Amino acid sequence: MKNRSTLRVAGKAVPVSNLDKVYYPRARFTKGDVLNYYIQIAPYVLPHLKQRPLTMKRYPNGVDAPFFYEKQCPRPHPAFVKTFRMARQHEPGNVDYCLVNNLPTLVWAANLGDLELHAFLSRAPRVEQPTQIVFDLDPGAPANAVQCAQVALWLREMFGNLGLETFVKSSGSKGTQVYIPLNTKTSYDETSPFAKAVAQTLEKAHPELVVSDMKKRLRKGKVLVYWSQNSETKTTVSVYSLRAQERPWVSMPLEWSEVENCLRKKDATLVFFEANDALERLEKKGDLFAPVLTLKQSLKKALSHFHSADSGKKSKAPRKKSPGDPMSAYRAKRDFAQTSEPAGKNGAGRGKPLFVIQKHDASHLHYDFRLEIDGVLKSWAVPKGPPTDLETKRLAMMVEDHPYDYARFEGTISPGNYGAGTVMVWDIGTWKNLGPEPEEGLKSGKLHFELHGKKLRGEWALVKMHGLHSGKGNEWLLLKHGRAMKPVSVKQDDTSALSGHRMTQIDNPHSRKWISRHKSNGTAKKNGHKGGVPSATR
Repeated sequence: MKNRSTLRVAGKAVPVSNLDKVYYPRARFTKGDVLNYYIQIAPYVLPHLKQRPLTMKRYPNGVDAPFFYEKQCPRPHPAFVKTFRMARQHEPGNVDYCLVNNLPTLVWAANLGDLELHAFLSRAPRVEQPTQIVFDLDPGAPANAVQCAQVALWLREMFGNLGLETFVKSSGSKGTQVYIPLNTKTSYDETSPFAKAVAQTLEKAHPELVVSDMKKRLRKGKVLVYWSQNSETKTTVSVYSLRAQERPWVSMPLEWSEVENCLRKKDATLVFFEANDALERLEKKGDLFAPVLTLKQSLKKALSHFHSADSGKKSKAPRKKSPGDPMSAYRAKRDFAQTSEPAGKNGAGRGKPLFVIQKHDASHLHYDFRLEIDGVLKSWAVPKGPPTDLETKRLAMMVEDHPYDYARFEGTISPGNYGAGTVMVWDIGTWKNLGPEPEEGLKSGKLHFELHGKKLRGEWALVKMHGLHSGKGNEWLLLKHGRAMKPVSVKQDDTSALSGHRMTQIDNPHSRKWISRHKSNGTAKKNGHKGGVPSATR
């Protein structure tokens, strides 16, 4: 069908033209196919576009021909096309943005060659209030969607520790996009610096793969965590939008298991879907991005309550904090009538200071790294565990101090309690300070030490980071210093350094007990440790 015609859509007459024009030559996908796709996908895409000002990216002659961006809604336009007026940035005048609030407008825009739907992260009229945060993961060759999958999983882990649920989709182009739904009152003045700090923090933690600076010379073989999309002046390609690539790929929601599978199999094709595949997938899975529209998450609360990421319900009768008591934060989060964790007394063991690493299978599996300093266990949550090579840097989030006798806690924290899940003493031993006094190191943001454990031996360092929490400063990096060591085997990783039990055995009801009063059996001495592992009792 050539020339102009009229298509009856949802009771409206929509002008269309040249429906047989080929828009995707390699796939022989025509303009008519584009309109047909958007008509079928409309029930899913329209809720995500509603009241979001749209910047058009028009390809009037298909993906192999020149394109142009258009912020001003084309004039004249049909009466069913609604617009929203905004002042121009850095210049006088206004822009009337299109609002794709109904099916006729969607078809009308597609007929103009608007293959890609680039929408605001906020809705009119409250365009100053983003409803979501997005991280666009853009790979620099030879990196591809596989490397993006790894970075996306790191982001999920980071936000999981902050108590924020994340959603992921293929960009439909080269990379991946991670979304944090908010749907609570906030502003770009809050989300933009937060997004930047996240990107910079991830870059510091994984400089071998992540870059936060857009300079092309820095991006070869790395993944750009493009944070600046979180701005009132920027738009992001909508979920279910076609992309102007060699084939009609779609920006498609993914399940996190699919991202993990892409990384495990190192197959980038697993996260790309063409238009027909997208429609079939929706019939089977529905709208995986539906929660992004309604899930309410507080950014402020996430930043101020990092520790809630691994907690269940708070204790019914939290203990009051005692002024000057270093265990007050620890005790306030626990109901010792319901958990077998030690209530804890201040004080240190005899001899060399203790270190312990506890593998904690809570809402997110992580390793709790603890150093005895001034009679308490200074503690960091290390999501991916301690590094054994000199190149790897692991994020370590400082958490509340724990009592000395917690070092030998091994068992299961029952559901409904803070940190619910299985705890295993993964490694235990003594540590030697190699830097300034530990108290000074905590203040200055660097601890350099030597570990003498059953699994870990050698030098490590904890280095404080800045930015993510606006100066609250609980982000550190755990790094291997000195010499690299042989990685811990799979069997060792699942074996307690204290009881010899596996995680599944510890989770057994018969082993759910606090064993902090067990004395050292001398096994540490057999493994080459002078003086063995200190007893948890005084």
